[in-house]
Order: sequence, then C-alpha cells, then structure tokens
Amino acid sequence: MALEAKYSSKNVEDKWYSYWLEHNYFHSEVDERTPYTIVIPPPNVTGVLHMGHMLNNTLQDVLIRRARLKGFNACWVPGTDHASIATEAKVVAKLKADGIDKATLSREDFLEHAWEWTHKHGGIILEQLKKLGASCDWERTKFTMDDDMSASVIKVFVDLYEKGNIYRGYRMVNWDPEAKTTLSDEEVIYEEKQGNLYYLEYKIEGSDDVLTIATTRPETILGDSAICINPNDERFQHLKGKKAIVPICNRVIPIIEDEYVDIEFGTGCLKVTPAHDENDKALGEKHNLEVIDILNDDASLNSFGMHYQGKDRFVVRKEIVKELQGMGVVSKIETHMHKVGTSERTGAVIEPKLSDQWFLKMKELAQPALDAVLEKDVKLVPEKFINTYRHWMENVRDWNISRQLWWGQQIPAYFYGDGKEDFVVAETLDAAVVKAQEKTGNKALTASDLKQDPDALDTWFSSWLWPISVFNGILEPDNDEVNYYYPTNDLVTAPEILFFWVARMIIAGYEYRGEKPFTNVYLTGIVRDKQRRKMSKSLGNSPDPIDLIGQYGADGVRVGMLLSSPAGNDLMFEEDLCKQGSGFVNKIWNAYRLIDGWEVSAEKEETETAAIAIKWYKSKFQKTLVELEDHYGKYRISDALMATYKLIWDDFCSWFLEMVKPGYQEPISEKTFKQIIAILEDNLKVLHPFVPFISEEIWQHITDRTPEEALIIAKWPASEAYDTQLISDFEFASEVISGIRTIRKEKNISFKDEISLSVLNNDNAPTSFDAVIAKLGNISEINYITEALEGALTFRVKSNEYFVPISGTINVEEEIEKLSAELKYTEGFLKSVQGKLKNERFVNSAPEKVVAIERQKEADALSKIEMIKTSLASLK
Repeated sequence: MALEAKYSSKNVEDKWYSYWLEHNYFHSEVDERTPYTIVIPPPNVTGVLHMGHMLNNTLQDVLIRRARLKGFNACWVPGTDHASIATEAKVVAKLKADGIDKATLSREDFLEHAWEWTHKHGGIILEQLKKLGASCDWERTKFTMDDDMSASVIKVFVDLYEKGNIYRGYRMVNWDPEAKTTLSDEEVIYEEKQGNLYYLEYKIEGSDDVLTIATTRPETILGDSAICINPNDERFQHLKGKKAIVPICNRVIPIIEDEYVDIEFGTGCLKVTPAHDENDKALGEKHNLEVIDILNDDASLNSFGMHYQGKDRFVVRKEIVKELQGMGVVSKIETHMHKVGTSERTGAVIEPKLSDQWFLKMKELAQPALDAVLEKDVKLVPEKFINTYRHWMENVRDWNISRQLWWGQQIPAYFYGDGKEDFVVAETLDAAVVKAQEKTGNKALTASDLKQDPDALDTWFSSWLWPISVFNGILEPDNDEVNYYYPTNDLVTAPEILFFWVARMIIAGYEYRGEKPFTNVYLTGIVRDKQRRKMSKSLGNSPDPIDLIGQYGADGVRVGMLLSSPAGNDLMFEEDLCKQGSGFVNKIWNAYRLIDGWEVSAEKEETETAAIAIKWYKSKFQKTLVELEDHYGKYRISDALMATYKLIWDDFCSWFLEMVKPGYQEPISEKTFKQIIAILEDNLKVLHPFVPFISEEIWQHITDRTPEEALIIAKWPASEAYDTQLISDFEFASEVISGIRTIRKEKNISFKDEISLSVLNNDNAPTSFDAVIAKLGNISEINYITEALEGALTFRVKSNEYFVPISGTINVEEEIEKLSAELKYTEGFLKSVQGKLKNERFVNSAPEKVVAIERQKEADALSKIEMIKTSLASLK
C-alpha cells in the first residue's frame, strides 16, 4: 500500500486502537510469565479528562507498553472512583434543577438518581483515555461501587471493628456545610486569609465592671459557655469566682481559671465556645461546661441564634457586629491574618462541629507502612517526598471514616435501641439480627427492629483497598489472580494524594496481605501554565485534552506532555510542546517515507560509506539502549524520552539516513537496505512506548504482519556490546562535516560543487569516516598534508587543521577585510574577559561556576583568534 504524503493522526490512531482491541493485546491472564502490574489511580466517575490525567496516564502507558515489549505479562487495571462528595453534589444539583429537593426523597429513590447519573456520565473519562492510547485491560475495568468492591469494603469495616480498630465517638470534626458532611483532617486545606479581630466587652454580673475578649468570629458569642482567665494573671484576680453576661443573648456564664490561657496573647480573657472550637471543647470537658451548638448543618444559625435564626453565618457576622456596635460593646476592630480551613472538595469554609462519627485507629496500623518507605521496601520517586511522608505518618491521627452522605457504601452498623452502645456491626442485616439477639439476649428481635446507620463510608476507605480488591483479594484472599498480580509493580500518582491514598493503600496492604501493595511510587508534578498557575477550569488556563489530541494527534500530545516532566517537579505546559511533539512525529513519518521511496538493487554492492554508517549507528543505538535502561530504572521517563528523541532526530534522521541514502536516481544495495530496515524496526520498538500509533503504522507498513507479529507485542531490542571508539570517531568526523558545511554556507559555495579538503593531522585523528566526510561534505578528495596550505579557507577541530582551497570561489580581498574585522572584535572581547580574570576580587568572590564560564570564554577566544590568523596568513 502506498504511503500518504502527509501523516494523518486521526486515521492512524482510530485504526490501530481498534486493531489492538480486536486482538485483545491489552488483556492479561495468569500464566507462566513474570507479571508487571499497574493499577490506575481511579478518576472520579463523573469526571472528564484534564491535563493532570493526561500526564499521569501517559506515564502509565509508557511503562506498561515497555513492559509488554520486555516480555512481561503486562496488566494495567483501569477503573473509576464513586467520589461520594463530588458525585452526590452533582446529583443534588441536577435534582434541584429538576425541581426536586433531596430531603423529600428516600435513600432508595436518591440512589436510583445517583446510579442513573453514574451510568450516563461514568464512562466518559475512560473513553477519553482510549483516545490518548491508554492500553488498559478494559475487561478488568472496576468501579468502587461494584457489588464485589462494596462487599470488600464492608468486610474490612467489620473486621477492623471486631479487632477493636474502629470505634464510634462524639468528637469535634471538620464539617463541610456545603456538602453537609464531615471531612477527614487531610481533606481540609488551610489558607492564610485576612480577617478582622473584634474586641468585645462583656459586663460582669452585679457590677459595672467589664472584661474584654478578642474574637475573629463574633457570631459565635451566642454559643459562649464561659470566659477563661489564667489563674496567675494579676490583672484579673478580681474576676475570680464571678460571672459574665454575654451580649445580645444576656446569658450568664461563669468565669473559669485555666493555665491554658496565654497571658501574653490577646486580652488575656478567652471566650469558651465548646461546640465550635476543638480547644474550647477540651476546656469545656475539663470544666464541665454547657455545650451550645448555634449552627445548622448548612452553617445557618439555629434557634440559639435568636433573631438571626435561618441566616447564613457570614451574613450574621456582619449584622451582629453592627448590633454590637450599636450597643457600644465593640471597643475596637483590627485587621488580622489567620489560617482558615476550607474543604478540599467544595471550597467551603470548614466549621468545627461536635458529632457522633466513626473513626479508625491509625497509629499501630500505620507503623508497617512507615517502615516500608523508610526501609525503601516501597520506593518513592523522587525521594524528596520521604521526609514529608514520614512526618505525616509519625503524627498520624485517627481517621474519621464516616460521611453524612447516601452515595457510597452504607456503614454496616445496626441500631436496636436509643443508647449510644445499642448497635451491632455485621456484614449483612441477617447477621446483624443474630448479633443483636446475642448481645441483648432478646431472641424476639427481628430485622424490623434494627435501623442501619444512614451514613456512608469515606470514599478513601473504599479506594485504599484498590490494589487488592480489583483482584478480589479481600473476599477471596487466596485466589489465583491476587496471588499472581499482587503486589503490583508501579504506582503513578500525584503528590497531593500521597497521604489520602498512597499511604493508606500501603497500610491496607500490610494489614490484609501482609506485604506492600506496590514496589515503586512515581509521583508526578502538577501541570501548570507558563505563569506557574495550576491549570483549572475556573482560571480558564487549561486546554481541553481532547481538542489537543484532535489538533496534534495523541502521539504528539504524549511527547509534548513528557518533554519536560521530571518526576515530582511541576510541568510548565505550553501548547508549543505539543506542536514540538507533533513535529517529532512528522519527522519519523518523513524519514520512513524517504526509506520507503528508495529503489533496491540486488546487484549493487554495499558502499564503504553505508558499511561504516551501519556499524556506527548500531553502536550508537546500543549505547542509547544502555542509557534508556538506566533512565527507566530510575523512573526518569522524561530523560528516557529525550534520549530516544535525540537518537531518532539527530543520529538516525539527520546523520544516518544522509550517510546511507543512495545517490540521485541511483538504487540502494539490497544488503544495505535490509540492514536499514532492521535498524528502523529496533528504532520503532524503543519509540513505541512514547508514540504507539505512528510506530505501529510504520511497523505494519514495512511488511505484511500476522497479528502475532504486531509491534505492540514485539520483543524489546537485545543488548549487545558496542564500539565506544567508533562512536567517538564519528563525533570527531561530524565536527569536520559541520566545519565544511559552515564554510560552504558562509562563503556561499554551492553544496552541489565538489571541493577538495586538505588536512594537517596534528591530532592523529582517525580516517575511518573519511568516506562519510567526503559524501556529506561533497568533497572530491581528502589530502593529508604536513604544512599549512596557503590560499585556502581553514577551520579547526581539536588540534587538526582543515583547509578548503578557494580559487575561483570567493573574493580574496573581501575575505581578508572580513576576517580582519572579526579578528579585531575577538581580540577586544578577549581583552575584556582577561580583564575580569585579572581582577582578584572577581576571581575570589564570584561563584566558581561563573569564573569557570569566563575561563572557557578566554580559551574559546584564543582558539578563534589563532584560527582567524591562520586563515589570514593563507590568504595573503
């Protein structure tokens, strides 16, 4: 079949992705090969592809495609996460748009709507990943709410509860008033924000005295239970044993004493609101204070808010300040910088809230996971994240695993009475009935007497089992698949979920499999724009990945994403990177078009130039192969791409093809051609992980292939010894060729005109590439001489001097004038540099690197001056 003149990514990509799916190349089954397993970080089921997904999944696909080529049984498990908070919020918003209030629905009715939403939107992101070329085992696609996945979560909850690791407690939690659920500490983002510090005066009961407190949240005075002073504070000895009156609500509250109060901070008097501050709660418990919760779940004020009932907390803040000012109890207002906790999910300002929640004890469970990373049984790439991981794990707090949501796995706790301990935990309702009967001694209890906890489990409590549960390793811990595929090899994910997900998966791995869930964790950077802003829809600085693929092709985008994406460092993304990637793809295409267009002759002998070129390129390829192994082994995927890019663009396209291509309208030797094709096929193998589509297209065009001979399942090139001297000799020869080309260009000597070259071989340079130099420089003859040649242009490579006769090619007088001007400028430049280097203050105080650069400038200038003088001497 004829090759298209222009590469069409759309036609090629659709064709080969369908072909790969048709022949089931992505699918893995247990066999005798060594497995190589990756589990996808499951994206939100309602999400769409963004630039972070593009980077993450391109990296995974590079690793999995290379593993196939290396002969491993490669298994990449895809799937999606049910994302409780995000998905429920979207479903509630849709219902609201349809005129339906969630509060009017039963749980069952709401879940019907949620599943309908999930089925409609849930597959979008996975379909988009296919456009990128992601070679996931789609037959293994999992969803964290699949029946078996949910059963695994429930089984683990019951197991941990029975081990004493899960408990129910009345604790101060992080409350998201927009999602109307609690959040774990890790889901709260603290931001420095400017607010106000309000100084308020409280009257002392039975006296005209007042005391002053400072607060950033004046609306919470309606929940005050006490004023606290330090017993050692001389200023307030007269207040001991007295009571204060809270403004507006006129509640009489005790003045308590506790050394917790910092004498030096604020006014020295602290308002205590146990329902709305964790530290106040501790004081309240210590001093047996009343707990007054003034907020509804949506952060509007409840009946304790008096005439502010039903109004939002921030509206009340403004209004209550005006009222307090009208009462004359605001002594002053100061601007104040303080940390404000916001929801990682909704962005809402978090409210501390007392609530009955379920918690998982973390300290003991976390220890094996901490040891695994510190001992590098699990390797973090880059290692800079180890200290961050250690800090979090050494200071880990109990995990709040319950959420006030309906979308998710419902907590398997069943209540049979009104007491706080009147519940049982069981995997099923039937099992719960039996347990309740045993616990109460009441055999008459039935399922209708039990009420299941309405809360759902935190989404992370589902996904922390992901590497195990995707292989059904919780429900069937000894099944063939989990024993074969687990532990997985590599995890590619973002640093921001190192604790949310990665650490917890390691904890679950040791708890439920007795071993790590993966060996290496490759932590990607954040995709940012050139202004270093994180890409987001709200900023409008994030391109649509599918549009990019449409414009530059999947291969082009993959290369563009990886060109500057070292592990753990942010990627400054510009669309020009995809343009560069697309340019690389077109370069590969045009190189193959050149080869494909050659006429092949069985009679023609292999030329000396082709023979040495093939020998050189094979060595260069093998050297690059060693570099690639090192880069892949250290997860320097960007470096692996650059090594491949340079091999193909510079060595193969720019040098090798020029060396071996036949003369105009001449055929190429069949022997040479076969070797070129073999070299091309090895090139395609190392290219395939990065540009799978064009590499498969060219591979299949070279010759008719059976499905068993597809590139995607070909064999990675074998490592062989290579000739370092040959590589070095060519580097020298390439500089000579560049020198010839520079003279031709600068002196306007046509590349069609043959010229001779004379060499003063001071360096005893090798002559093995003379045929290549002659061909690529269009040199009629190369002469080795013992003295400088007069009347010739000259250039130098190391100590060797090269002379190009100029008779009839240039105007001698003009050339002398030009070289003289260049000599004068270079001598002036040298004088300036040497002036710096003679300055002891500069040499002693400037950084070593800066001084080294100046010394190199001096050496370059001296060399250039010598070369110009030699050229002038030959012209005079």
